[in-house]
Parts: sequence; C-alpha cells; structure tokens
Amino acid sequence: MENGEIPEDANEHCPGPQSESAGKSDACEGCPNQQICATAPKGPDPDLVSIAERMATVKHKILVLSGKGGVGKSTFSAQLSFALAAMGFQVGLLDIDICGPSIPKMLGLEGQEIHQSNLGWSPVYVESNLGVMSIGFMIPHPDEAVIWRGPRKNGLIKQFLKDVYWGELDFLVVDAPPGTSDEHISIVQCLDVAGIDGAIIVTTPQQVSLIDVRKEVSFCKKVGVKVLGVVENMSGLCQPIRDFKFMKMTDTGEQRDVTEWVWEYLTEKAPEMLNLIACSEVFDSSRGGAAKMCTEMGVPFLGKVPLDPQLCKAAEEGRSCFVGKECVVSAPALKKIIEKLMEVQGLSMVAENGA
Repeated sequence: MENGEIPEDANEHCPGPQSESAGKSDACEGCPNQQICATAPKGPDPDLVSIAERMATVKHKILVLSGKGGVGKSTFSAQLSFALAAMGFQVGLLDIDICGPSIPKMLGLEGQEIHQSNLGWSPVYVESNLGVMSIGFMIPHPDEAVIWRGPRKNGLIKQFLKDVYWGELDFLVVDAPPGTSDEHISIVQCLDVAGIDGAIIVTTPQQVSLIDVRKEVSFCKKVGVKVLGVVENMSGLCQPIRDFKFMKMTDTGEQRDVTEWVWEYLTEKAPEMLNLIACSEVFDSSRGGAAKMCTEMGVPFLGKVPLDPQLCKAAEEGRSCFVGKECVVSAPALKKIIEKLMEVQGLSMVAENGA
C-alpha cells in the first residue's frame, strides 16, 4: 500500500487506505488489509498532487454520463470531441469505461498502442488537435474481457489522470461508464482538485431510461458536479425517404421488397416527395421525455438527437458525422446542442480569448 494506493486484494468498495474510514467502514469487513488500514497513519493522497499538476494545463473538463448503457453516450462523446476539434480547439478524449471501452473504435483507432516518453503516456491522436486515451489500447485482443474489481479500476483512472501527457488542452472530454459506480466517485474525487466544469448526461426518451437519469442527476448534486445539460438521444427515427426500403406483406406473412416499384411510382406521380425526411417515434415519449424531466429537476435541457442510421454508421466506421453530407438529420441536431452548450456555459469565447 505504498503512497496510499488501494491494494488489489481489497474489497470492492474500498474507501482507500488514506480515508478516515479506512478499516472501519462496512466495506472493510472481511478484507485482509482491514487491520493495517485501521492503524496506518492518514494523510493527503499524494496522487492528487500529481493529478492537479498534470491537469493544470487543461482548461475545461467535461464528464459525459448516462444512467444506463446503450443510450449512445460514447457516440455523443466521440462526436462532441470531433466537433470541438473541428472548431479549432485542442481536445483530449479520455475513456474511463474500463470494462466496455468503445471509444477507440468510434474514433477509428482500433489496433493502436500507447507509447511512453519521459513526459508520460502519450495519447493516440486522430488529428493533431484531438488525442485519445483508453484501456482499449492496452488490451492485446479486442475480444478479451477486462475482469477487474473496483480498486484496480480506480487505480487505472488515477494513472490516466496523472501519467498521460496531454500538453495544453482547451477541453478534456471524459467518457464514463453508465451508472454511479466506483469509477464515477474516483473520477470526481480526482478531478475535484483540478476543477470540473460539469457533466453532460445522455438519455433516451422512455421512462425506463429517465428513471436512471434522475439518479444520475441526484449523484451529480450530491458530489457537487454541475449538470451542464441533458441530451435526449435516439429521439425518434429520422432519415431521408430515399434511404428507406419498402416492403409488402404477402398473404402468407412473408415480406416482399417493393422498393423499386415505390421509387418508380413516386418519380412519376409525386417527385416532390423524394426529398422528404420521414420520422417515426421509436420509444414512448408520451410523458414528456427528457425535456419534462429537466424542468422537474431544475437542470438544463440541451436538445434532441434523432435516431439516424447514418450516425450509427459513422460511429461504426470511426469518423465524424460532421464531415460529408450523409448525416443530414443528426449532424445539424448535434451541432445545435454543442452550440447551445458553449453559449449557455460561457465557453463560446474560449478560442478567441484563450480562456
């Protein structure tokens, strides 16, 4: 337990050897280190000093959170980073989802490795002003499971924060795992010494997701992290009518592709319809969705992003949805959300003023 590090054989919710409750809390019961921790001298965590020094060159730190998995949090983190970099900012994207690191794929960096210099670990760069760090770069095989207990996860998060050399950054975007687990407590405690701008929470419209988001908002309030805003992702399926495939149900219950016939009919009878965008509700949002929840909980609502197959494709291919014209419905929605975030939080003048 040198330098106050949490031992690997510690219990899952270990408070840490330097904590006042070390060896005394309920989480310590049955731990082989309980007696040592209870009698060890307490003091400030030396890692926090190193983290504060490393983070001193990072101007703005934003957490991206979600109440549950599968809501598109990592997709949003990736596209937010792409957008900020395209605006001319120096951006870092830190993936602390230890068990499910998807950021390397979403930025087209699969197979890359971390390199070390005398300054520390070097991020993997997408562009000269967009660097990425993830445990995904450390796993020898993409199918290999990361089976780590809480203390080891927290140790890696600390290492990411104190050992990665980002250089001068305008923004550090932190993609966190879903929920409110050890990793969230660890990242908040570690970044607290350097200052966190706040958290963006990503959800989908239905109640089963919003229930967990309410817990996420509550978590932020309890640990003193400002909620910068909530994004409602997958807010209805929207795509150009030209991208649809049309099927006809036969008497036997089979589906027959009639797309070619539909195009011929529309081209002849209603050509103006070919430029329309079709939208459909996927999740039940009859109770007001994220916008209503934000009003009730007193947090900002940043906007909605439709479920766009082209955005999903961009994420799978590891590219920005803002490049090219494929993401005709999702890219404008994301752009408006990012502009609102910058305006509401007073960050729109960062590049000009160097603040």
